[in-house]
Amino acid sequence: MDMIKNRLEKNYKKLKNWAERAQIEAYRLYDRDIPEYPYIVDIYKDHFLIYDKSDLRDLEKNHLPHVQEALKALFKCDDNKIVIKKRERQEGLKQYEKLDAKEETFVVRESQALLKVNLYDYLDTGLFLDHRPMRQKVFKSVKDKKFLNLFCYTGSVSVFAALGGASTTSVDMSQTYLRWAQENFQLNNLDPAKHNFINADVLDWLRTTKSPNTFDVIFLDPPTFSNSKKMDESFEVERDQEFLVESCMNMLRPEGILYFSNNKRKFKISPAVLSKYKVKEITTESIPQDFHDKKIHNCFEIRSN
Repeated sequence: MDMIKNRLEKNYKKLKNWAERAQIEAYRLYDRDIPEYPYIVDIYKDHFLIYDKSDLRDLEKNHLPHVQEALKALFKCDDNKIVIKKRERQEGLKQYEKLDAKEETFVVRESQALLKVNLYDYLDTGLFLDHRPMRQKVFKSVKDKKFLNLFCYTGSVSVFAALGGASTTSVDMSQTYLRWAQENFQLNNLDPAKHNFINADVLDWLRTTKSPNTFDVIFLDPPTFSNSKKMDESFEVERDQEFLVESCMNMLRPEGILYFSNNKRKFKISPAVLSKYKVKEITTESIPQDFHDKKIHNCFEIRSN
């Protein structure tokens, strides 16, 4: 147990001052640093979320109790503050399916914003920690601009855009997550009535909405794959990127920016997109310092030529 306890302590010492200075209450403490401990540990205020990434090769070891005991020893916390989830590769919208119905939520601070999280009921918590640098980038660059967030999830990027002075539009297929997004707005004294929340299949919405030259900044973060019952056809991010990018670029004003992010490990930007638009890969600068996994997402800044 000493090995994992020492590593958790070392990581915490390295991150603690940064997190306190930046007023960040949710961050990644441990990311499979040691092969014998194939886990991810995220801190959410005074709670700890362990994602079990073990596979058949790790069955004999069962080092998960060591991680739990190390967290309890280091942070003087009880078992009820530690949540464990088995994190397997998720296809499409499976990551959004309900696992439980505790409906226990609490609020964490991330620099300028307060955001609601739920550690129990879904695989994800309502806050994608790896997009923290993008939220800051948006916050600092959207004053008096029109901002569109597609596949907006719980709207955290929209919250930062609105706090930065933008007029926002957020689109998602899930009514649950759109309601959550509106609650996040209210938490930050932002009036949801002054912003747009659209419950729609993003692909359908892009096909049918004719809004040329409308937005200054678009944030596009689609799932890798989806064949949801609510959708007419399957979706795969690499295959369908040209449609997505083209549709977004048509909605942008001439000087506008599209931020296109996705989680496909071996994603390649299409030659057609590269030839038609000015594309800059910004993945390296968009990965937060608390993440060891530098392939957690791909991110591109796309402008008209």
